[in-house]
Amino acid sequence: MDEFLHDHPITPRTDAEKQQVVNRLKRIEGQVRGIQKMVEEDRYCVDILVQISAINAALKKVGFTVAERHAKHCVSHAVKSGEGEEAIEELLQVMKQFSK
Repeated sequence: MDEFLHDHPITPRTDAEKQQVVNRLKRIEGQVRGIQKMVEEDRYCVDILVQISAINAALKKVGFTVAERHAKHCVSHAVKSGEGEEAIEELLQVMKQFSK
């Protein structure tokens, strides 16, 4: 399965795709800084937990976006080139890890 661990995507991401993911990650980064400030200000625990939950949801959304692209491009390419079984197994393993 190691042969499917690519240094770069088979189909490079477009600038728009990259920018969309980067923008989401920057928003998440800002949310994390906001939680740090909440802790420093000794804010109510439930408020902090709600924000942590929002960050977890946002990260999962980014992860599913990346996984969807991987399935549509990388896994699809592997299937067409006769190596689909391994690529699908790799995707399933990472999705199991992702869903923990």
